[in-house]
Amino acid sequence: MKVSVLQPDLAWEDKSLNFSRLENLILPLYGKTDLIILPELFSTGFTMNTDLLAEEPEKETYNWMRDVAKRSNAGICGSYIIKEEDNYYNRFVFVEPAGNCSVYDKRHLFSPGEENLHFFPGNNRLIFNFKGFRIAPYICYDLRFPVWSRNKNDTDLIIYVANWPSSRKNAWNILLKARAIENQCFVAASNRIGTDGMGLHYSGDSVIIDPRGEVIAAADNGPEQSVTADLSLNELNKFRNKFPVFKDSDSFTINP
Repeated sequence: MKVSVLQPDLAWEDKSLNFSRLENLILPLYGKTDLIILPELFSTGFTMNTDLLAEEPEKETYNWMRDVAKRSNAGICGSYIIKEEDNYYNRFVFVEPAGNCSVYDKRHLFSPGEENLHFFPGNNRLIFNFKGFRIAPYICYDLRFPVWSRNKNDTDLIIYVANWPSSRKNAWNILLKARAIENQCFVAASNRIGTDGMGLHYSGDSVIIDPRGEVIAAADNGPEQSVTADLSLNELNKFRNKFPVFKDSDSFTINP
């Protein structure tokens, strides 16, 4: 499966402009990829202005994603602000070319940025199947919590979508490799660039990593771009069979 990670500069709270910028990055990928990964809150930036910018499920941003998936013949995913039953969610949405949809609500809300005061946390992990891969998505701050991201012999590709500031890029780069190694999974991570409306700067560092922790595709620090890698499920299974770490792993239950 060919996976493409986008690294855009997001306009602050401007959905139309962000859709336009993202389409400029996606257009060259038509017919060349199977899965397109966008950053966290890709239509607005990491804003807490939920009252103004939230959408009900399957409205403006979802319709844009569905249209892009159909035109590109690729799955597309990323997170945006959803309002449901009077709660706001930082919701990861995956849309297939045929229009089928899977969702995950961010579990670990970034309390240092008061995200927990504006959003409601999710309680359920998501694993969806696409092109033969079992895929587990997570959002930004989730990366710091390895138990939540743990592969329980049910995941082949882990996705992280983020607005991760450049001041903490060292943690980003190290933890992504750690998640790949400890879970024996591919990891694909999308992060934005530029400066947001709160003055936070982002350097991108979007990357695709193999189960050994080796970087197989990486975006340059700074510019808008996409990177693509061809992931082999056959090679992943060969590696796992040769070095079956999972057999010695600890069993555990995650409490919501």
